[in-house]
Amino acid sequence: MELTFVTSNEGKFREAEEIAARYGIKLKWKKMSYLEPQGSSLEEIAKLSAEALSEELKEPFFLEDSGLFVEALKGFPGPYSSYVFKTIGNEGIVKLMDGVENRKAYFLAVVAYFDGEKVQIFTGKVEGEIATEMRGDRGFGFDPIFLYGSKTFAEMGDEKNEVSHRRRALEKFFSSIC
Repeated sequence: MELTFVTSNEGKFREAEEIAARYGIKLKWKKMSYLEPQGSSLEEIAKLSAEALSEELKEPFFLEDSGLFVEALKGFPGPYSSYVFKTIGNEGIVKLMDGVENRKAYFLAVVAYFDGEKVQIFTGKVEGEIATEMRGDRGFGFDPIFLYGSKTFAEMGDEKNEVSHRRRALEKFFSSIC
C-alpha cells in the first residue's frame, strides 16, 4: 500500500516513513505548505486543513499537526504552538514557566486522513513536564524543553521516536487502514 503524506517538514516525513514501513506501507512525500485555519483545537484545525486540501489534491492523503499543552498555562500554547515557537521559542516558554511549580505538559499529535470521501482523525498523546532550561541538541520544535522521564526529547535522539505523540497517532492511523 502507498500513501501520500502532505508536509513541508522533512523530519516529520522521515519519522512517519519509518513507522509506516513497519505496517508494510510506503509513503510518498507531498512536500508543500498549506494554510492552517485558526481553531480552538488541533483536531478542528487538522480536519479543516484536510478538507481544504481535498479540494486541491482529490486523492487520498494524510497530514499531521502537533501541539504542546502546558497545564499551568491553561493549555497554552496548544493549537498556537507553531506560531508561539516562531515568536517566543523555547526560551519564551521557559521564561513564562519561571517560578512555576506545576510543570506538567503534554504533546498532542493529530493525523487527519482524507480517504477520498471523508476525513478521519487519529490522535496520540505523550505526557511529560517542561524543563527549567533547554537541554539536548537533537530534535526540533519544543523537544529541548519537553521532559519525558529524566531526559528531554532533544536528549533522547532516536529513542524519542519510540514513545512520541506522533508515533502514537500514526500507529493508530496505520493499524486502522491495514
